[in-house]
Amino acid sequence: MVPAPRPDLAGWSRVAREAVGTAYPWVPGHVVTGPGDAHLVPERLHPAFHGSLDWHSCVHMLWSLLRLADRHGEAVGPQERAAATALLDARLRPEHLATEVAYLRGRPSFERPYGWAWAAQLVAAASEAELPHARAWSEALAPLGDVVAELVLAWLPRQTYPVRHGKHQNDAFALTLLLDASERLGRQDVVDVCRARAERWFAADVDAPTGWEPGGTDFLSPALTEAVLMARVLGPERYVVWLAGFLPGLGEGRHDHLIVAPEVVDPRDGQYAHLLGLALSRAWALRELAAYLPGGAERLRTAADAQEAAVLGEITGGHFMATHWLVSFALLARGELR
Repeated sequence: MVPAPRPDLAGWSRVAREAVGTAYPWVPGHVVTGPGDAHLVPERLHPAFHGSLDWHSCVHMLWSLLRLADRHGEAVGPQERAAATALLDARLRPEHLATEVAYLRGRPSFERPYGWAWAAQLVAAASEAELPHARAWSEALAPLGDVVAELVLAWLPRQTYPVRHGKHQNDAFALTLLLDASERLGRQDVVDVCRARAERWFAADVDAPTGWEPGGTDFLSPALTEAVLMARVLGPERYVVWLAGFLPGLGEGRHDHLIVAPEVVDPRDGQYAHLLGLALSRAWALRELAAYLPGGAERLRTAADAQEAAVLGEITGGHFMATHWLVSFALLARGELR
């Protein structure tokens, strides 16, 4: 049996700070609307969310820093906790967030839906944090939460079909994060529309085609991610029946390729490094699903530990193409979403 991985939480916080503080390389995702709209300076375009390669990674690495400092301050240590808090102070300022909100309103498809979902998680985490400066961060972030809610409410009724692949546009993953954050923030309107769309998209699904997984550059399992979402949408009795039809035999000899860590030949390539995150997101999903599959629960939890252990060294010791984002998925794997 593979022992449960032991995380270096202080190292995770340090790596998250370093990633957010790394301005280049940078992938802005900026649609240039004219000759006067091409001044791509990271801290000017995105004063809160620059660094860490791209906007969404910066958002969820700031979420990681907040979670680590707030929930694991003793393990992180006073010096690292103070450094993380100082970085959050510098980024989560009202004037910086006002620029980010205006950008999202002006470009309503920017970072849809992955970046929106992590932004909602950051807002929710700040609203619950007990750190001395958390109230100021929460107040500065509140308009970001409002604009994300507006964008989600406008988006979901217009999208007929779900995106099911294992990368950023995976709708099941976004809905999971959005549901969780919106419930904590008291946004019942967003909760309702997310639940309704999840039912419409996924409630009739059976026999997930897991033989097609993984895709060459996936960081999510489409099948496992959908199963995690529907656990939050369907009542317990409906869900047990749905899961038995969607992933029959999981943990008991079927779909076993989903519980083995993916092979990563070149983790310095940003697309192939996604597979490191796939191991962590699988660990998250397997731990969540184990609660509903008593016959295979021990096997699923053991597999989750093995997948996490397989990539643990890359979280702090890997190439920037891994270290700029993996901390967030390591925290996800360890149950930090709630």
